Amino acid sequence: MTSGGKDKRRILVVGCGSIGKRHIGNLLALKAGEVVAFDVREERRVEVEKRWNIESVTSLEEAFEQKPHAAVIATPPSLHIPVALQAAEHGCHLFIEKPLAAGMQRVGELLERAQRQRLVTLVGCNMRFHPGLMHVKKLIDAGAVGAVLSARAAFGQYLPDWHPREDYRKGYSARRDLGGGIILDAIHEVDYLRWLVGEIQSVACFAGRLSSLEIETEDSASLLLRFASGAIGEIHVDYVQRAYRRNAQIVGEKGTIDWDYPSREVRWYSADDRQWRAVGAPTDWEANEMYLDEMRHFLRCLDGAEAPALDLLNAKRVLEIALAAKAAAENRIVVEL
Repeated sequence: MTSGGKDKRRILVVGCGSIGKRHIGNLLALKAGEVVAFDVREERRVEVEKRWNIESVTSLEEAFEQKPHAAVIATPPSLHIPVALQAAEHGCHLFIEKPLAAGMQRVGELLERAQRQRLVTLVGCNMRFHPGLMHVKKLIDAGAVGAVLSARAAFGQYLPDWHPREDYRKGYSARRDLGGGIILDAIHEVDYLRWLVGEIQSVACFAGRLSSLEIETEDSASLLLRFASGAIGEIHVDYVQRAYRRNAQIVGEKGTIDWDYPSREVRWYSADDRQWRAVGAPTDWEANEMYLDEMRHFLRCLDGAEAPALDLLNAKRVLEIALAAKAAAENRIVVEL
């Protein structure tokens, strides 16, 4: 199936929570084509109709009758694969929010169908479009710090602060059956370390609900990774830090790279001249720009101009690593991938 011209393209957004609404706004800002929305909750459908003057539908069957070219799937993770399979059956190219799924059930079936139908697939990887991490990637690829020996990544934010107007106890993050928990929620860290350093071969993990948050899922996790190159990695993620934190460090034979999201700065140290250098993001840069760039990338993929940054096959691998971390924590073992 071809994507068609932009003036003819119809894009279905399934799920009108916070990330679904972000994608609707960005698709319209990019003039990507006609946007149709679906959510099981009537109040969300009414909200997007009033806010953007777009059409919403009351069922997926009604949505697919309109023959959308692509579907943006922004439901809770446990519903990603069932909805994506329905969309694929109707020939839709797929943008699926991270994580790809809450488990591996039917992931292989979706991958096989997408490959057979030659569908364009992209799984949410907006951190790859952050200017700081993009600069880190360029430095590593240019050999600025030599061979990478170790990598560390961290993310933390108090869960009730994620969506202050909503009861955090009712969101998918708090519920095991919907695919919540910090390991899957913060799967970006697994993805971007794999992108920066290379394939991950083994993982160990400690995780659990350590705080008084009223959730069913783990609120803290620390992962230890071994990369195919021999490098080691560490990831700490949690729902409990009261001050937002997201950063990474790359240690190489010839230097070190530090990236910090809140300060918008990348610093690297070169052993050659024993100097630190720094570059910051543009002062007018806003977080939504990486979501816009991610969606621009998806649209270019639909046009055949670019290859997906994180397609289904690679997102499946990232999910396998995250699920291995959960299994490692539960069984107190090292999981070989």
